[in-house]
Amino acid sequence: MLSEILHRAVLLSVEMVDALGYGGVVLLMFLESSFVPFPSELVMPQAGYLASQGRMNAAIAVVMGVLGSWLGALLNYYLALRLGRAFFLKYGKYLFCPPPTFAKVEAFFLRHGEIGTFTGRLVPVVRQYISLPAGLARMNMRRFLFFTGLGSGMWVTILAAIGYVAGRNEELIKRYTREWTVWLLLFCGILLAGYIWLNRKRSCDKQSAAV
Repeated sequence: MLSEILHRAVLLSVEMVDALGYGGVVLLMFLESSFVPFPSELVMPQAGYLASQGRMNAAIAVVMGVLGSWLGALLNYYLALRLGRAFFLKYGKYLFCPPPTFAKVEAFFLRHGEIGTFTGRLVPVVRQYISLPAGLARMNMRRFLFFTGLGSGMWVTILAAIGYVAGRNEELIKRYTREWTVWLLLFCGILLAGYIWLNRKRSCDKQSAAV
């Protein structure tokens, strides 16, 4: 039953991207990047497949995917900015973010928003919501767009390449996506560990210099 639903969803996404063209990529990636739970795994691989058939340009499809991600991220950013901290402190528990978790995320983001935005775009589920703390922290817009685009660019490029290679083979798409997700999680873990170590080292060096 689940495999049949997934198969139909893949076919529908192919038809939508094929019918709407690059606009469809922008629209669906906008939904994926906002709070709407629409997986990018049903969008960019299909664009890659269409590119392999000569019905799309792969580079343009990737750019449109990043554009859609930007638009969805901006929606979440300004939504959080508009609603404010009080809303998330009151209703965050219904969004799987109770006050203690919210406080930790906010504190981290105020100090490390850039690395959080970049790595968050590469992590499943997190990528849909990482723009919310960015908006609450009033992250610099240029930095927000740069690191959002950097993370999204990596992800949509990988997905488009998977679709280009795997075609309409759903099993291959799922397998390659799982493998790349593991590699990206490992990459994010190493990057964050290195970032934290470097920041602690700098802090220790400053304290030593002050003494």
